[in-house]
Amino acid sequence: MRLHRLDITGFGPFGTTQTVDFDALTEAGLFLLHGPTGAGKTSVLDAVCYALYGAVPGARQGPGGSLRSDHAPAGTATEVVLDLTVGGRRLEITRRPEQLRPKKRGSGFTKDKAQSWLRAYDPERGAWEGLSKSHQEIGEEITQLIGMSREQFCQVVLLPQGDFARFLRADAEARGKLLGRLFDTRRFAAVEEHLAGLRRVAEQQVRDGDERLLGLAHRMAQAAGPAAADWPAPDGKPGDPGLADSVLAWAAVARAGAREALDVAACALAAAESRQAAARRALDEERELAARQRRYEDAVRRREELELRRPERDAWQARLDRARKAERVAGPLSLRDDAERAHRAAHAAHARAAASLSAAGLAPELADAGTEHLTALAGHLSQELGGLEHARLAERRGAEIARERAELERQARADEDTLHDADAWLAGWDILRRTLQDGVEAAQEAATRAEHLAGRLDPARRRLAAARRRDALIRDAEAAGSRLAAAREQANDAHETWLDLRERRLRGIAAELAAGLVDGDPCAVCGSPDHPAPARAADDHVDRAAEDRAYAAYTHADENRSAAERDLAVVREALTAARAEALAGAEGDAEPTVGELATAVERLERAYDEARAVAGGMHAARERLDREEAEHRRRLDVRRQVERRAAARTAQREALDRAQADVDAELARVRGVDGTGGVAEYATLLELRIARLTEAAEAVRAAEDTARRLKEADDRLADAAFRAGFDTPDAAAAALLDDVRQRDLQHRLDDWQAASAAVADRLAEPETRAAAERPPADPDAARAALADADRALRDAASTLDAHRDRCAQLARLSREADAEVRRLGPLREEYDRVARLAGLTAGTSAENERRMRLESYVLAARLEQVAAAATARLQRMSAGRYTLVHSDARAGAKRSGLGLHVVDAWTGRERDTATLSGGETFFASLALALGLADVVTDEAGGVRLDTLFIDEGFGSLDDQTLDEVLDVLDSLRERDRSVGIVSHVGDLRRRVPVQLEVVKERAGSRVRLHTGGSGLGG
Repeated sequence: MRLHRLDITGFGPFGTTQTVDFDALTEAGLFLLHGPTGAGKTSVLDAVCYALYGAVPGARQGPGGSLRSDHAPAGTATEVVLDLTVGGRRLEITRRPEQLRPKKRGSGFTKDKAQSWLRAYDPERGAWEGLSKSHQEIGEEITQLIGMSREQFCQVVLLPQGDFARFLRADAEARGKLLGRLFDTRRFAAVEEHLAGLRRVAEQQVRDGDERLLGLAHRMAQAAGPAAADWPAPDGKPGDPGLADSVLAWAAVARAGAREALDVAACALAAAESRQAAARRALDEERELAARQRRYEDAVRRREELELRRPERDAWQARLDRARKAERVAGPLSLRDDAERAHRAAHAAHARAAASLSAAGLAPELADAGTEHLTALAGHLSQELGGLEHARLAERRGAEIARERAELERQARADEDTLHDADAWLAGWDILRRTLQDGVEAAQEAATRAEHLAGRLDPARRRLAAARRRDALIRDAEAAGSRLAAAREQANDAHETWLDLRERRLRGIAAELAAGLVDGDPCAVCGSPDHPAPARAADDHVDRAAEDRAYAAYTHADENRSAAERDLAVVREALTAARAEALAGAEGDAEPTVGELATAVERLERAYDEARAVAGGMHAARERLDREEAEHRRRLDVRRQVERRAAARTAQREALDRAQADVDAELARVRGVDGTGGVAEYATLLELRIARLTEAAEAVRAAEDTARRLKEADDRLADAAFRAGFDTPDAAAAALLDDVRQRDLQHRLDDWQAASAAVADRLAEPETRAAAERPPADPDAARAALADADRALRDAASTLDAHRDRCAQLARLSREADAEVRRLGPLREEYDRVARLAGLTAGTSAENERRMRLESYVLAARLEQVAAAATARLQRMSAGRYTLVHSDARAGAKRSGLGLHVVDAWTGRERDTATLSGGETFFASLALALGLADVVTDEAGGVRLDTLFIDEGFGSLDDQTLDEVLDVLDSLRERDRSVGIVSHVGDLRRRVPVQLEVVKERAGSRVRLHTGGSGLGG
């Protein structure tokens, strides 16, 4: 990085524009920046820092302070312009802080937001090209090109000697904070934190596993009960070594005791089962004795009951014997009843026959005339009925002829109507056919016209739709343009608001840092543990959250602007397409309106609908023509058929006339028909009389037969009763029993006999008689003994089940404990490994003898590099006497790793840098600063730093040491570097010819350039 020109306007003590030509200053390699106290020497460096990073060094960024010069005229804006080359690019950075300016209208002031510009020089065109106006983009671009943050830049390029003097005398912790900021070793601290977090997690997992293992041990102790009373349960704590082995050992002892108790319970159950079986056998024997004794007693009581019922049994036997004797009279008695029922039925039939003769017009007395007379009279009427058969047939034929004549008349009337209808329809056929043919031809012409109109209608509709889209898109384009204008305005306002808030936050960043200061702890910026005047937040201070919200709002507004631009482009593209489609096929270049196109489409649609409606009837017209032609053919055929049927009916009428004459002649010859009734009625009367005479003859014959059979049955019944031993047939009938009652009496007798035999057999049983002779049985005592044995058996079984459950539960819990121990094995190994690594990186492990943290170890390596780079210059400044070395020795109980000692070649001893004198401390810290600048530059990616500034400290050197220090600084030119010394020491003005003088005046400071005798005013 090489500085070319710096323009300062209204900044710090400079009221007007001052220009610093760094090309002229750095040409000699070493230049002096001097001036009286308060003139603004450091403000020149602040302006460089502000141009690069938008903020001055942290120690001078006061809370609520303003960068604007109090000497600046009201109309002059505070501005810093820096021209530099970095990363092979020539850039110009212009920055204006937030400041007040007079209002353009009226009185008072208005606040201008902070502004930034970045330009790049194009050597081909020989002109400057604007790159960005965004604070954030410019800051990111500069930081990326330089490769250092503002803190690193202020520490490496603007070398503050006071800071490095304190660095020499600081302890390891203070050195670590400064080196950590410069070399950004946060990733190593993050590794320490990560390993510590892993250790905590692994430790918690191991403790959780031990907790679960102890929980299992407690559950096993509850399950074991007295089985492990002689062996106390483990009482270790989570994390204790050997806890898993003690739990597993105790579980084995508990399982052994439980199995032993299980064997004892099994033996007790076997003994209880034997006692229970013996008690059950004794109870069965007592129950058997009691049952036999009750059996004997029941037999004796049953025998006495049977003897009391013996007279009743004898009466049953006598009644059964009489019934069996009366069974020999049952047959004749049944025959006599049947004959009497038949005689009564025949007598009733005879009375009905006499009544039917009267209904048929015959004398009722004929019923008593006898069978032969009734039969002869029926035969006479049958002969007369046979003579009427021919007349009846002739009469039926006459009725058929009348029906046939009526049918012929009906057919004649129907054919006459059909013929009249056909003649009327055929009379209008020629006109109808011509009309239908004209309709078919008109439909064909309409179909052709509809097809032509359809070809014109679709393009017209598309043009109408395009015109409507065109009009809608015109409105959409206007709305999209309005939205885009509003979005651009909102994006610009949001951008300015964000830049304003960012600038205000950067001005008050010192207050944010001061809010985290703690008395006794070093400052994150200067490293001092004393905080005499911490910065205070101004009333309008902006925090990071507000800045982030403003940036988010700006990002959102910018996205809305881009979306609005895209929407407008889409709408415009669609509008162009719609206009082209609406003009397609139009005459001339004038765009047709929607109304014109709608009228044309409506006219085409109306003509198309009319033609389509007519064409749609073509199929129906053709079908109707076909139907009417078929109907014409059918009507002609019907007329021919009617004429043929009329000729056939004439022949049928003549045949019927001849048949009717024959029928009339036959009926005239029949006798008995008086003309008032038909032959059929007379024949029906004769048939009825014949049937009634026949029925009466049969009834007379049946009555005579049943009277004879009834007398014969009475004679046989009297003879049978006498032979059976009964005085009269009525006595035999009274003694007669049916089969059901006989079986009932026999069952009673059999039951009595069986009961008597069973009682005798039971009383004769030897076991029963022997049981009756023994003392009474006592089953209750045997039942109580069995209950006691059952209770003892259940207790023994319950005890055995409890021991089995205890053994199973202990086995299950032991398996769980074993599985938990196996699961904890890898966790314990992981914990040991992670804890060892975490202890090593944190410096708390015994293996880390120097108690050096990982971050301190990395910083120690960087400090070794810094000490080596500083020693190369320190030896020249001290005439070879002093050498800076890194020390990792521990200081008391503190951690080691960031010690810094100086080796005195005159004494050969190594001592602390705090023992150096004031002048020695200055050139030692100068050498350290230059070495640190080299290392940080290499760490930042090797960005070349062509210009360095060293601020104060030369007044503590004697002449010889000052010459040696200047020689070292002058030697930097060998690396094409230039060094600016900021000092008010008068001797330096004689030794350094190239000077930039800051002159303090009432109207504000100004700068003057001296290049070996000449002076240039700024």
